[in-house]
Amino acid sequence: MGPEQGGSGKAGTGGATQPGARHTRLTDTGYMDRSSEIADFLRSRRARITPDQAGLPGGGRARRVPGLRRGEVADLAGVSTEYYTRLEQGRGGTPSPEVLEALARALRLDLAEREHLSDLLARPASARRTSASPQRVRPGLHLMLQTLEHVPAFILGRRTDVLASNRLAREVLTDFDALPVPKRNLARYYLLDPEARERVGDWAQIAAETVAMLRLEAGRHPHDRGLADLVGELTLRCPEFTTWWNDHHVLRRTHGTKHYRHPVAGDLYFAYESFQPAGDPDQSLCVYNAEPGSATAEALRLLSSWTTPGPQARTTPADAR
Repeated sequence: MGPEQGGSGKAGTGGATQPGARHTRLTDTGYMDRSSEIADFLRSRRARITPDQAGLPGGGRARRVPGLRRGEVADLAGVSTEYYTRLEQGRGGTPSPEVLEALARALRLDLAEREHLSDLLARPASARRTSASPQRVRPGLHLMLQTLEHVPAFILGRRTDVLASNRLAREVLTDFDALPVPKRNLARYYLLDPEARERVGDWAQIAAETVAMLRLEAGRHPHDRGLADLVGELTLRCPEFTTWWNDHHVLRRTHGTKHYRHPVAGDLYFAYESFQPAGDPDQSLCVYNAEPGSATAEALRLLSSWTTPGPQARTTPADAR
């Protein structure tokens, strides 16, 4: 979601898939295969680090694979090659916090990647099972969206579902309220709506980062059938999705910048903030702020006045009679 701070940096916007990366595997129950996810993530992380970057001697021999070998990662982390191999194959059990920290240092993982690795290596029996019931936005957050009437704001849930949005968010992005509830999803909008490719500035970058956010969530909610279904739909319908997904980039949205091209208001530039409301870690409040006095702020003021419901629109059926 824009150049994120505290994520895994910018997700790739194309290029070759990481060596050894595969299409997402599903178990017989339709959930993501934990062992293949662990293997592909660890392989992709060690493939991006050269021996020189890790401070290891090159040895003067040609290397069959890019990046570090398993034994080199094991040496850097202070574990045996046999144990690291079992971990990479999803057979290593649940590592201690000390081993996880050593692996994170050896593979140069950022905060989001460390979180993802911890999620992937968590004890299977304790993996979070995602509730199938619909997510609800509490009344106080709905009220907050109404008070944020001069800037776009919306609330995301699991799988980047758009749970609620204010009027300017629906004007700047798309009218999520006009869509069927199952279709109100930010990833589906960015990757599958043809209008998004025209309206979203630097579409490829934003779309790739949204895929990285889904990757992070897949590690946290490995038993989310709805997420697996969304990944399957995006795989089939978005030509770029498979490459981005197999890059194994992960990203946690925090703050950054956004650029949209509105068909009437023109170019809009935002500094956005995204944070989790207390009491619900599976929801995020996203607010697109505009610099006071800027062209974007003036455009938002005009958009707000153009889209404000008139007195006739606010009458009740009884009043209309």
